[in-house]
Amino acid sequence: MSRSAHRPPAEPGARAVPGLAAIVLATLAVLVTAADTYVVVLALPDILTGVGVGLDELQRATPIVGGFLLGYTATLPLLGRLADLRGRAPVLVGCLLLFALGSLLTATAETLGPAVAGRGLQGIGAGGLVPATLALVADRWSPERRAVPLGVVGAVQEAGAVLGPLAGAAVLAVADWRAIFWLNLLLGVALAVGVVVTGRVRRPDPVGLGLAALTVLALGLLLAEPPALAEDVTLGLLWVPLLDRSAWTGPLLLVTVVLGVLLVARSLAQPAGAVLPLGGLGRLAREVDVVGSLLAVVALGALVWAFAAADPAREVVAHGWVLLPLAALAGVLFVLHERRAAAPVLPLAALRPVGAWGALVVNLFVGAALVAALVDVPLFARATTTPGDQLGAALVLLRLLVAVPVGAVTGGWLCRVVAPRVVAGAGMALAAAAFAAMTGWDERSLDGAWSTAVLVAAGLGFGLAIAPVNAVLLAVTPPRVHGSASSLAVVARTVGMLAGLSLLTAVALRRFTAEVAAIGSPVELCPASPADCPAYDAATEAAVLTQLHTVFAGAAVAAALAAAAALLLLRGAPVRSPARA
Repeated sequence: MSRSAHRPPAEPGARAVPGLAAIVLATLAVLVTAADTYVVVLALPDILTGVGVGLDELQRATPIVGGFLLGYTATLPLLGRLADLRGRAPVLVGCLLLFALGSLLTATAETLGPAVAGRGLQGIGAGGLVPATLALVADRWSPERRAVPLGVVGAVQEAGAVLGPLAGAAVLAVADWRAIFWLNLLLGVALAVGVVVTGRVRRPDPVGLGLAALTVLALGLLLAEPPALAEDVTLGLLWVPLLDRSAWTGPLLLVTVVLGVLLVARSLAQPAGAVLPLGGLGRLAREVDVVGSLLAVVALGALVWAFAAADPAREVVAHGWVLLPLAALAGVLFVLHERRAAAPVLPLAALRPVGAWGALVVNLFVGAALVAALVDVPLFARATTTPGDQLGAALVLLRLLVAVPVGAVTGGWLCRVVAPRVVAGAGMALAAAAFAAMTGWDERSLDGAWSTAVLVAAGLGFGLAIAPVNAVLLAVTPPRVHGSASSLAVVARTVGMLAGLSLLTAVALRRFTAEVAAIGSPVELCPASPADCPAYDAATEAAVLTQLHTVFAGAAVAAALAAAAALLLLRGAPVRSPARA
């Protein structure tokens, strides 16, 4: 049977499906942006120092991390809808360019504000790539054959957690932290060009493309101020204002503004193939439901920030008295509006099948369990076998992370012979058993081979659930909403991670505090030598282990709930397209 015979028949008016090369490039883009998420964790101290924030002010790092998460999550429904309305490839290109622009702003940031803005744009671009890529896979392969390619996309996304820290360490070994974002800029632009060439995207207006390239080049020079040019006797005049006390009169700034104006004018005058799709913004605004999109951004943004900005030592959510009611109010208004909207940003009616909302429930619990592994496995390693050794702790986590992509591909293959709900349920049951085993770990557990087997089992379990969840979600929803449905799957997992991290950490810290209070003081335990009290040290270490065991137990419960939800809810037959009916 030919490859084209594997594709589902196109719906009336559907766009041509991009070729395999475009899907490969889209998958590589997912890898690059996923790796960027974990690169920043390693480079964060250097970034803070580079933007003028001292290491004694680490609490100010929250906007850098939270800004990325906010951009990643809050705009996903809108980007998923755009992928359904305007095609997968154009959204991929736009998201890659946003990611590149965010990389440029971050690479050139001298203060915290531009760095946060750059990370926010990177988050928006990275978030939109995942649903567009999943929808692209669903467009090309029929429901019974798409599980393996969905597993490959999931494996590549999870591989970012492995490659990100390694890539960051490699770059930081030969350059400073800004090189990470310059590299992201180059990769983002190169991948965007590749998708344009291979994704059957309408070729852009060459004049507009030239103006766009010159505008970006001028903006990059303006922001970066490379010393070799800015300190040159002649070329440095480009950065010197023509009028005293008027920074806006700098020649390079004026050139950038003029080029930007010309680009906008060209895009309005030549709407066909325009680099900036300004000519159709009015029609697009009506199609994407601006009111619904804004309500979704407010609801998700408030929810994400409430968890991302929380200090688990004091609270489960930050500013809960404001952000949680705001998220709830915006969410209720969103649902009421979507039910009446002629063109809703999220077609809720298409998500009524049990398998659709069941996939979201499973992803929510998967995210809550996964975050415990990502955060607390390294913490356990640092508290026991590798005290203070960040690299050693990361290598312990690597035992789990390398198994996730393997499980993702394996899960996709198993879906061809076993019901997806069974594959996902078995995977999360395996992860739950692994976390249950972790609750019995002691100071020497990581020295043995059994701990490696447990970590690999947890990774395989998480990986096995990736392809079945996405396969069921895309099988029970019609192709016209695959972008929106995929975006909700990503939102559910991200919210699960944020809520799980905050809740599990808060509960574990409370138990740790209770354990420490029960120990008493060193003076009580060792009246003769309170400064050197082995009994107190041993009791404190036991309290730390109790705290970590509590998180692992909570993760085991979340994974077990994910397994039960998968077995009960991941049901439903593939949706027939109109061409088949």
